Amino acid sequence: MKNKKITRPTWDEYFLEVAHLVAKRVTCLRRSVGAVLVKDKKILATGYNGAPSGLRHCFDTGCIREKLKIPSGERHELCRGLHAEQNVILQAALYGISTRDSTLYITNQPCVICAKMLINAGIKEVVISDGYPDKMAMEFLKEAKIKVRKIKNT
Repeated sequence: MKNKKITRPTWDEYFLEVAHLVAKRVTCLRRSVGAVLVKDKKILATGYNGAPSGLRHCFDTGCIREKLKIPSGERHELCRGLHAEQNVILQAALYGISTRDSTLYITNQPCVICAKMLINAGIKEVVISDGYPDKMAMEFLKEAKIKVRKIKNT
C-alpha cells in the first residue's frame, strides 16, 4: 500500500462534484442545478432547484414556463420552483447557520435575483462550473466585490 499513489480532488473539484450530485435531486423539468454552501472546508447546507417543500413538483404539474415558451433567464416569477441558490440560503436559515463569508459552489452561474440574495446573505465567493444567460447578475456580483470563479468539474 505504501507505493500506491492516491489521487485526491482539489477542494474546488470536491465541492463542485458534491454540487453536481445535489443537482440529481432536482424536480425542475428545465434545468438541473445544485448548490453547496461551504465555509472553512466544511459543508454548511445544500440546495437544488424545485418546488417548495410540501408542494407538488413540476414533474407532477408540468412546467408553465415551457407551456408559455418563456426563454431561459426570463420571467422567473412564473416558475413554481425555487432556485438552488435560494434553497441553500433557506436551508441555512432554517437550521440557524450563518452564511456570512461563505463560498457557494454551484453548477450554474446565478441569475440576477439569486445574485442579489447572495450579496445580502454575505457570501464572499461563488464558484461555478457552467454559465447562465444573465449579464446583470455578473455585474451585480462584481459591484458587490464577490469573487466569481468558473472552473470545469472533472
